[in-house]
Amino acid sequence: MAEKLEKKIEQMVRPIIEDMGCEFWGCEYLPVSGHATLRIYIDKPQGITVDDCAEVSHEVSGILDVEDPISGAYNLEISSPGLDRPLMNPAHFERYKGEMIAVRTLDPIMGRRKFKGPLINITADGIEMEVDGEVYAIPFEEIDKANLVPQF
Repeated sequence: MAEKLEKKIEQMVRPIIEDMGCEFWGCEYLPVSGHATLRIYIDKPQGITVDDCAEVSHEVSGILDVEDPISGAYNLEISSPGLDRPLMNPAHFERYKGEMIAVRTLDPIMGRRKFKGPLINITADGIEMEVDGEVYAIPFEEIDKANLVPQF
């Protein structure tokens, strides 16, 4: 259900966010009893400021109030994806090919659910990454969470 809701919200807010000069990075709905959160990530080549977040929040909250896609109370958060940015779709993975990422899967793949290593390939069905000298093929539908691992 959350995935359908996130797609619906993306369709509503992406054009507004892009018209404001930002990239819609993704969104996630976290339905915690009594304190649900809708987090929308935005990005710009020069980075996101607090003012960017406030302006986007003002515009997006107006649309969400009118369209009312979420029943019940929730907190709206507008955020930069940050240095450890979530990788939420195939285009994100493609952008960071060759970089260090961390992935958690829904089910074990070859006996493990947590992977950390370089992203070596993106296929139509998923990603391939090297962990401890071994290549793992991870289907997109098995990815529970994926993030870029910042290198300092």
